[in-house]
Amino acid sequence: MKSWLRLAAIMRKEVRQLLRDRLTIGMIVGIPMIQLALFGYAINTDVRHLNAAVADQAGTHLSRQFVADLEASQVVDVVGAVATPQELMTLIRAGRIAVGIHVHADFDRRIIEGRQPAAQVLVDGTDPTILGVANQLAVMTTRFDSQPVSAPTRQIEVRNFFNPERRSAVAIVPGLTGVILTMTMVLFTAVAIVRERERGNLELLIATPVATGELMVGKIVPYVIIGLIQLSLVLLVADLLFRVPMTGNLGDVYLAALVFIVANLSLGLAISTFVQTQFQAMQMAFFVFLPSILLSGFMFPFDGMPKAAQAIAEVLPLTHFVRLIRGIMLRGAEIGELSGELIALGIFAAVTMTLAMLRFRKRLD
Repeated sequence: MKSWLRLAAIMRKEVRQLLRDRLTIGMIVGIPMIQLALFGYAINTDVRHLNAAVADQAGTHLSRQFVADLEASQVVDVVGAVATPQELMTLIRAGRIAVGIHVHADFDRRIIEGRQPAAQVLVDGTDPTILGVANQLAVMTTRFDSQPVSAPTRQIEVRNFFNPERRSAVAIVPGLTGVILTMTMVLFTAVAIVRERERGNLELLIATPVATGELMVGKIVPYVIIGLIQLSLVLLVADLLFRVPMTGNLGDVYLAALVFIVANLSLGLAISTFVQTQFQAMQMAFFVFLPSILLSGFMFPFDGMPKAAQAIAEVLPLTHFVRLIRGIMLRGAEIGELSGELIALGIFAAVTMTLAMLRFRKRLD
């Protein structure tokens, strides 16, 4: 009987302690809800509404109807028109579209004769899912002038760029670089300030003339070096084991990674100012890490996600880094073509570092 009383007393203590820990209560409720929302709503393997541009060199009624029918399928959303397929490739390389539709100048004749492809679908092969969606377009049935005309593969040619061998490692490894850096950088710095508090080191810092900004910068600089070392190791393994090409400039990769690392470290520091224990810091890091992986475009095409999920993803650093690393490594894009992604990372780093500095207090409570 006494044993049960002691057990009940311990259980009451644990329940009271959990009820006092608002962050843990929030995680108990929040993590399952976020997982349900992400997996059940935001993650969509039936990809639709991919950004596309058209180079209609025929300019006929049939060609315009062909493009309209493709857009009516809801597989692609035509967001622009250009004059040549070379311009389509420029847009794909810069990551502005996922699919380019090139309609040949003699489209009508090719459709009637059926001996040559009448149109080409140019695909960003850095995401294998997009290639699969493009193949759906190639075999769909399109109507021209109210006459049913079959459009098999021989009439709509799919051209896969940047990953002609269709190797999944080419698509996965560059994005995985960002996932690894996110996981390590955010987690390392999320526990930094908390660890100082738990070990009593903040007592020593109180008596020093170190400013808040100096302390924050001093905390992240060593991890910046660690992050660049991790990047070098990942790039080496990607080359030696997986034969992932480095089409773009290696210096651009390091520049993009440097800004991304600083953004993640700033986020980790901001998290550390909201929590009291290292366990809570790890919980918060996981809270950020899960949506970063699922919404960044690393696993699923970004354009195929609902608008609400896209809005959340645009706030996350990994979303912009995935675009940067794939664009530079695989598509050979220059950093200037992807400057918007770099600026977004810089703004995120500045905002989160400012938040961390404002919240940090060089005291124990």
